[in-house]
Amino acid sequence: MAKPNNTHTALGTNNVFSQEQYSAGPSRKKRTFLGYLALMGPAFVVGAWQFGPGNLTTAVQAGGQFSYSLVWVIVISTILMIFFADMSVRLGICSPVSLISSIKDHLGNWVGRLAGFGVFGITLMFSVGNAVGSGLGLSMVFGGSPAVWTVVCTLAVGAVVVFKNVYGIVERALLVIVLLMGASFIASAIVAQPDWYLAMEGLVPQLPPGSEILVVALVGTNFSINAAFYTSYGIKENQRTKEDYRDITLVDTIPGIVAPGIMTGLVIMVAAAVLGKTGAEAGTINALASVFEPLAGPIGSIVFALGLSCAAFSSMIANATAGGTMISDALGRGSGASSVMAKTFFAVILTFGVIVTLVFQGSPVVLIVVAQSLTVLIAPLLGFLIFIMANRRSLMGSLRNRWWHNTFGIIGLLAILALSMRLMWTFVA
Repeated sequence: MAKPNNTHTALGTNNVFSQEQYSAGPSRKKRTFLGYLALMGPAFVVGAWQFGPGNLTTAVQAGGQFSYSLVWVIVISTILMIFFADMSVRLGICSPVSLISSIKDHLGNWVGRLAGFGVFGITLMFSVGNAVGSGLGLSMVFGGSPAVWTVVCTLAVGAVVVFKNVYGIVERALLVIVLLMGASFIASAIVAQPDWYLAMEGLVPQLPPGSEILVVALVGTNFSINAAFYTSYGIKENQRTKEDYRDITLVDTIPGIVAPGIMTGLVIMVAAAVLGKTGAEAGTINALASVFEPLAGPIGSIVFALGLSCAAFSSMIANATAGGTMISDALGRGSGASSVMAKTFFAVILTFGVIVTLVFQGSPVVLIVVAQSLTVLIAPLLGFLIFIMANRRSLMGSLRNRWWHNTFGIIGLLAILALSMRLMWTFVA
């Protein structure tokens, strides 16, 4: 095991994270309403990343095939996601350097680089799904060719790279987009009028015959360790301190992770209600939007498609930002979103997504399979690294994991391993 870098250790003894200050325990600052709003951001970026076209398509299939019976999966996945995002938040507060750099210092350079390259590989592959989803969504709202809208959306996201404070702009943009998504799916639920009694019954864990693979997919898309890992970078970008921790938990971590969970649950209920009333079938998100018309006419379809557009656009922004930042950090070329290397890799991720989309003009199944296989290898590693680092007393001080953090952390790690084993078995079979 590598020894901590002396420079980083020195930084740790001179700032707000010294061991002496840990012993006093966290205190809370007095804040105004605007002060609380200023703390919102990092967890919403993470939520926007995980709530993309793949998440929505899986939710549509769950509601269409199994009605309300898999709503419970979203609840459990969201709870586990909160705990791992919270660990990442505390790591972002306590570590004097970025998470990957801290892993290099404590566990060895090769471990940190492996984590950074693994996340980058996943974001590279998922960029294609985001590109496809953005084009489909915008074409459903405004008409025209999905390929043209994919290019437009990619250029719009790429324009963010020219700004100096990249992360700050991304944070504000995604907060607005999450609000738009929430309004869109709430409106869709009002139009669809789901059976709320059956939805409540869906909170009781059950496994309908043939639902096993879909449960794995729902857990994989809603309990995103890749996204949780990136939370610490947002905390570091905003220079949050130990005194901010409790307020961050209340106004950012919990609502930022719960919001996409609620929206995913609403999509399942909308799919169950709409397909039950119309008798139609829909295997994809755009197909579901089209069957809204018998219930609410073209406006119902457009409202739902707007949610898809926002989900694809927000996931595209967050995916590129996270992937570029963490590969730059793994290479030792800067851990901030505004670094030259991070911006270069933003462009690489976006360009890769749009080129593959234009070449294949459809859903690139092979790349999605590759992305899943990378997740099988990387997600357990990332979860284990978050868990181990959050338990290091020398690093975390009074913000070290408590017994309840470790209890849910172990449950989460077991869920990740089970997910990985199930996916491996699927690939072998």
